[in-house]
Amino acid sequence: MKTILVTGAAGFIGFHASLRLIQRGDRVVGLDNFNSYYMPALKEARAALLQKAGVEVIRGDLNDRAQLSSLFEKHPFTHVLHLAAQAGVRYARSHPEAYMESNLQGFLALLETLRKYPSIKLVYASSSSVYGLNETIPFSVKDRTDKPANLYAATKKANELMAFSYSHLYGIRSVGLRYFTVYGPWGRPDMAYFSFTKAILEGTPITLFNEGKMKRDFTYIDDIVQGTLAALETESLYEIFNLGHHAPVDLLTFVSILEKELGRKAKKVFEGPSQGEVPITYADIQDSQTKLGFTPTTSLEEGLRIFVDWYRTIFLKI
Repeated sequence: MKTILVTGAAGFIGFHASLRLIQRGDRVVGLDNFNSYYMPALKEARAALLQKAGVEVIRGDLNDRAQLSSLFEKHPFTHVLHLAAQAGVRYARSHPEAYMESNLQGFLALLETLRKYPSIKLVYASSSSVYGLNETIPFSVKDRTDKPANLYAATKKANELMAFSYSHLYGIRSVGLRYFTVYGPWGRPDMAYFSFTKAILEGTPITLFNEGKMKRDFTYIDDIVQGTLAALETESLYEIFNLGHHAPVDLLTFVSILEKELGRKAKKVFEGPSQGEVPITYADIQDSQTKLGFTPTTSLEEGLRIFVDWYRTIFLKI
């Protein structure tokens, strides 16, 4: 049985991963600062379900190094699943300090703590955003990632470099996961599929940047969790994997599927490119398939159907 610290446990991926881990018999301790980037009530609802399932959820911040040290002294962790981060591409333009504090300083605090516990394995969330202005399609982990299109991407690339240096210097085993547009129930309200659903049901307009021609490699949460848990089993000193569906869909097609599931038409407003956004994300998952057994199986139609049902039956009551 593993004992796993999940940072960002009350977040979207952290919530689902923690549930799966506890269900398979692992011991899980969750850490989350419950910040107000998006509705705290949703995070509280996730945390309540985790605690009911047997996950210990602790309120705290990675930058509180005394609390972090205390956690590691108290619990015999075998793994750390680091999912805590300040998310969002556009938010970074107005709140850059939040990304420095959480994504860089917080990650450094965790790495410095792990120096004292070299037997603990680290799996951490990177992002497809690190590919930035890369023009090679699909995105391969072998591609250069030195042209981030926004600050969020820059911090995630920095995480990969920091993890490499700590692996090289101190032998910390780490695996980075570049997630591609994760969606599903209990997701983040700032994501397009979530905000579009709300707007369509309320009859308010949705904005489609780049005239709706942007493509995203939408990846359902259950598939993401499967790949994430598989990464916990690898023994590499340092490795990075893409976790994406390997089937990008343009926003207009995405909206049409959502309209069908909601039974309503969207009021669309078309605009030009959004600063910091890339036109397409597309994961090359050959390495993930070979080394993690990662095989996404949930279609966008099925995933959005599940999400819409959750939105109507559960989210609207939160």
